[in-house]
Amino acid sequence: MTRAERNPGDATAAMLLAKVALEEGQEARAIPPVKAAAETVRNNAQLWQWLGLLYRGLDEHALAIPAFNAAAMLAPQDAKIALGRAQTAMEAGLDAEALYRAAIQIAPGDGDALLSLAAARLQRGDGEAALAELAAIVEANPGWTTGHEQLARLRFILGQKDVAMASFDRALAVQPGNEALWQSLILTLMAADRYAETLPVIDRARRMLGNSVFLDANEAVVHSETGAVAQADGLYAKLAGLNDVSFAVRHVRHLLRTGRAEAALPLIDHWTPHPEGRLMWPYASLAWRMTGDPRWQWMEGDPRLVGIYDLTAKLPPLDRLAEVLRGMHRANDQHLDQSVRGGTQTDGPLFSRIEPEIRQLRAAIVDAVRGHVAQLPMRDPRHPTLAPRRDRTPRFSGSWSVRLGGSGRHANHIHPLGWFSSALYVALPEGREGHEGWLTLGAPQESLGLDLPPVRMIEPKPGRLVLFPSTMWHGTVPFASGERLTVAFDVAPPR
Repeated sequence: MTRAERNPGDATAAMLLAKVALEEGQEARAIPPVKAAAETVRNNAQLWQWLGLLYRGLDEHALAIPAFNAAAMLAPQDAKIALGRAQTAMEAGLDAEALYRAAIQIAPGDGDALLSLAAARLQRGDGEAALAELAAIVEANPGWTTGHEQLARLRFILGQKDVAMASFDRALAVQPGNEALWQSLILTLMAADRYAETLPVIDRARRMLGNSVFLDANEAVVHSETGAVAQADGLYAKLAGLNDVSFAVRHVRHLLRTGRAEAALPLIDHWTPHPEGRLMWPYASLAWRMTGDPRWQWMEGDPRLVGIYDLTAKLPPLDRLAEVLRGMHRANDQHLDQSVRGGTQTDGPLFSRIEPEIRQLRAAIVDAVRGHVAQLPMRDPRHPTLAPRRDRTPRFSGSWSVRLGGSGRHANHIHPLGWFSSALYVALPEGREGHEGWLTLGAPQESLGLDLPPVRMIEPKPGRLVLFPSTMWHGTVPFASGERLTVAFDVAPPR
């Protein structure tokens, strides 16, 4: 029994317990003593705040909201409480604009609050007004790189791709020597796969700032992605000593696309044993397939890694679930840096919402993930999927819905920071022919230009859930017409 459990009146012990529980993913164990302490002391706003954070960590937002409300009533001028209250309400699917505006009055310079306000307005269906307000704030604060990045993303999903980067250009006209601005623009262009536009920006930045490792490294990437092999080779050779996993991944991409998989193996072997090397595993699978290395079979060949489950009996009626999900799709176009092509994706953590249909959906998925994890092969500390412990309740590092229209698809991609990824089919086009709309596993990103077919194709069916390792390449076959509505999520690696 902990000190907080022995003495419910010990606020300090209860708050320490909550802090440790959040860090270790043990919120459920800490909630009873922290709740008892909050109800015993009653006038301690931080105890109610901690209780709200514990519930929020479990996606129990319907319980987190009253805890944050109690904290805000006791400490109405506490900025962290006000922002936590607003964030929890927005994640729950409630209209949080007024709460964010109240929080911004307390902390008017908080950039995260301003960005979250824009997200809250988009969630409510007021995207154009959110964009105009955020653009005005960015215009008044030209050095705010995060604001520029989020403004570009907002313009992208509202269908304004042609002017998505306009605020960067205006800011750089005012602050041409701002290195952080140049770096932010370059990275945002590359995230949008706009490599042809990136090289002139790198040249402009070099004229203003001089040479730098950052500019050389990203120029190497751009040359590789645009087919300028010799130029990329020269820069990668120049930067051979750069000890950065993201750059190493880009180098491996370059070697694979230029037919030099054997040359990529030393980089792969160097990085995959390291925790940050998780970014490298999807490329390891490709290199091993290309070179006939048996480690590919060890990594992705066991059929138990992929699970197919019919959740229809545990889900809400699919037509009702589809109606709820459609109401959440507020974007006009695809995200700047996501795999969706010809469709939209919801913002915010879907599984935090409090609609009854979403709560039932989440519960069914948690049960399915538990069952899938239980049937996995034995733990292997070297394996990217089989190494994590399996005695924890499933957590989600992301959850969302995707709505594709005619000719819509997912480009082949990976989720290397997740543990397991997914597709749950809610609504599908009628009259599909052949493999239209099917999920493909193992086929690499098209821009790599590799002649590697999928290792598996899975037919979508309403109510069907597919789980697969997040490091596995996956995408979909386009379909001619109709609507393909899915729920997707990443299971977080257990702490």
